[in-house]
Amino acid sequence: MYNSETPLQAELPSSRQLARSTFLAAVAAIILLVAVVLPAEYGIDPTGVGRSLGLTDMGEIKTRLAKEAAQEAAPQQASASSGEIAAPIRTATPAVDTVARPWRDELAFTLKPGEGTEFKMRMKEGDKVGYAWNVEGEGVVNFDTHGDGGGRSISYERGRGVSADEGELVAAFTGNHGWFWRNRGQADVQVVLRTRGDYSDIKRVK
Repeated sequence: MYNSETPLQAELPSSRQLARSTFLAAVAAIILLVAVVLPAEYGIDPTGVGRSLGLTDMGEIKTRLAKEAAQEAAPQQASASSGEIAAPIRTATPAVDTVARPWRDELAFTLKPGEGTEFKMRMKEGDKVGYAWNVEGEGVVNFDTHGDGGGRSISYERGRGVSADEGELVAAFTGNHGWFWRNRGQADVQVVLRTRGDYSDIKRVK
């Protein structure tokens, strides 16, 4: 009843041909993964093709946004097992007066729109650091004063749309303690950080 003919054994692909086709498909998938998926999704571009196609920038933005979302959500998820402590979000801070104070370190840096950076100090439990930071001229930033070390983490204070902050940071445990800033504005901002007190060093970690 049917006009179709059963293919001959010779017309069917051999095991070697099937294996070759499978191998080529796997190679093609790996090439797509390395050249397209990794740059576009994670900002990882080992071949440089993603950068030339504009995919790496997209992946870096996705990764940065995901990381920032995780950082903003983490302090709200206090855990007794991890020793993490959540702090309330603050929306405004009085201006900082740092005239004629004997600061140990003074660091200035510029943040482009959407850019973030972090400074950390190595401190022992109970060490105290006086600090003051402010945005020069106009502009505001989001910030998170936090610490980590020995499997523990803590967020001391957070703020959004803030131009300055000052106070005393007391290390809850031995580790790295400091600040993360993010510029959510449309123009570059310059931030000046001043510190003094009990810490071995301070450095920009990203």
